[in-house]
Amino acid sequence: MLDTVKYLLGWKGPSGYGSRSTADQVTSSVDLRSLTAIITGATSGIGAETARVLAERGARLVLPARNKKAAEETKARIQSEFPGAEVLIMQLDLSSLSSVRNFVREFESLDLPLNLLINNAGKFSHNHAVSEDGIEMTFATNYLGHFLLTKLLLNKMIETAKTAGVEGRIVNVSSSIHGWFSGDLIPYLGHITRNKSDYDATCAYAISKLANILHTKDLANRLQGMEANVSVNCVHPGIVRTRLTRDREGFLTDLVFFLTSKLLKTIPQAAATTCYVATHARMNGISGKYFADCNEASPSKLATSSTEAARLWSATEVMVASPHPKFGAYPFNGFD
Repeated sequence: MLDTVKYLLGWKGPSGYGSRSTADQVTSSVDLRSLTAIITGATSGIGAETARVLAERGARLVLPARNKKAAEETKARIQSEFPGAEVLIMQLDLSSLSSVRNFVREFESLDLPLNLLINNAGKFSHNHAVSEDGIEMTFATNYLGHFLLTKLLLNKMIETAKTAGVEGRIVNVSSSIHGWFSGDLIPYLGHITRNKSDYDATCAYAISKLANILHTKDLANRLQGMEANVSVNCVHPGIVRTRLTRDREGFLTDLVFFLTSKLLKTIPQAAATTCYVATHARMNGISGKYFADCNEASPSKLATSSTEAARLWSATEVMVASPHPKFGAYPFNGFD
C-alpha cells in the first residue's frame, strides 16, 4: 500500500526522481554530444521518446527497425525538432537471428563507436507463433534477439569505452510482469514453443521479461570479470498504454485502461527510467541492477537467482548457435 501511495504521489527516491519524473527532466544536466546510441523499438512509444530525448542531448542515434518506413518517420520527427540531430536507420528484425547478424555486420562496416545500447523493443504475441529459428515468437523477439545483438556488439562497446574513457552502458527494458512467472523457465519455453494449445500470451511475455533480468545479472558478472568499463542494468518503465496493446484494441481494453488510468504513466514519464539509467552520472559504476521509477528496485526472487541466470545463459548460447542442426527446429534438448 505504501509503495502505491508513493507511486501515485510521485515520491522521489534516493536518485532525486520518481514515478512522475520525465525523460527530459532526468537528462537535463546530460551532454551526449560525443556518444553513439543504438535503440531498438524506437519507432513508437517509450522507444521513440527515448530516442527523441537522447537526440535532444546530442547523441548520434542508430535506430534498427523491422519497419523502415516507421523508422524514417521517427527520424523526420526528431530532425524537425532538432535539425542538427544525426539519425541513422538500419534494417533489423529481432525475431530473426540471421537478421541480427546482418545488422551487426552492417553496423560494424560503418566504423562507428558504440557507447549506449538500449534494448527496448518489445512484443506481446497474443496468438501462438514460432520464429524462423524455431523459438516462441515473444521470447525470440524480446529476449533472444536482444541477447545475440548484445553479444555481437559487446567487443565494440568495450573498445569504445577503453578508447573514449567513458563508461559504456547497456539497458535492458523489462517489466514488473516478470514476477508473474515462478516456474522452470527453459522447459516451459520448450513446451509452449511446441504446444500451441497450451500457449498463454501473458506467461510467454512474463518469461521473456524474466529472461531480460537474468541476462542482465549474468552479463554484469561477466563484464566485471573482464574488467570492462561497460555496465548493464535492467529497467521497468511502468504501466503505460503503448502500441504493445494494438492487437487488443476495443471496449474491454479501453475499459481496463480507463479504470487503471491513475496508475498509468505518460510516455515521457515511462521513458524516464531508461534515460536515467542510460545517461545519468549517478549511475557510473552501477551494474547488474533492476530499476523502476528511476530508483533501484527489487525484482522477483527467481530473477535474483545466479544459478538460474547461468543456466539460462548456457541454454541461450545453444539457441543462438549458428547453425544448430542437431537440435532441429527446437533447441531445448538437454535443458528440459
